[in-house]
Amino acid sequence: MTEQEIISACKRGDRGAFDKLVMMYQKQVFNIAYGMLSDYEDASDAAQEVFVNIYRSIASFKGNSSFSTWLYRICVNVCNDTLRKRQRRGMTFSLDADRDDPTGVFDELRSPEPTPEENAETNELQAAVRAAIMSLDKEHREVIVYADMQQLSYDEIASILRCPKGTVKSRLNRARAALRKKLSAQRELF
Repeated sequence: MTEQEIISACKRGDRGAFDKLVMMYQKQVFNIAYGMLSDYEDASDAAQEVFVNIYRSIASFKGNSSFSTWLYRICVNVCNDTLRKRQRRGMTFSLDADRDDPTGVFDELRSPEPTPEENAETNELQAAVRAAIMSLDKEHREVIVYADMQQLSYDEIASILRCPKGTVKSRLNRARAALRKKLSAQRELF
């Protein structure tokens, strides 16, 4: 079954087709949410909310953009809502969140058989990078997550964020510069 056929079946209320759609996108949605929220529980809740929203509104998907663009836009909106709720509650970000990270989101930073010392250094590095990303403003955090963590193209990011490709490039350049500046104070980690 192609993605288009699955979407058509979902629009007709086929639960099995919706389950396939979830299986196709659940990892990407979770990774985007985790990249934006840096909290496993919040990312899990956000991913679940994204798919509930998709289930409720799939009939309104017109196909003017790709399904993944529509889905990622919903994911960004849910994550932004979560971040706003955090601010109202005064929720803080834990620098130790990666220690028990069952997602494997940051596995690429770990060696196959790390020593305890290497693990400690890696955890410190991950925490510093995540804290720096979380300290960016929303626009810069989004482009970093899409471009550097999800490896989406400029065109895909522009479509998701509903802005020109040049704006994406500019934001990404400024976001990377801001990250470099924030992390340069912690050079001993790098």
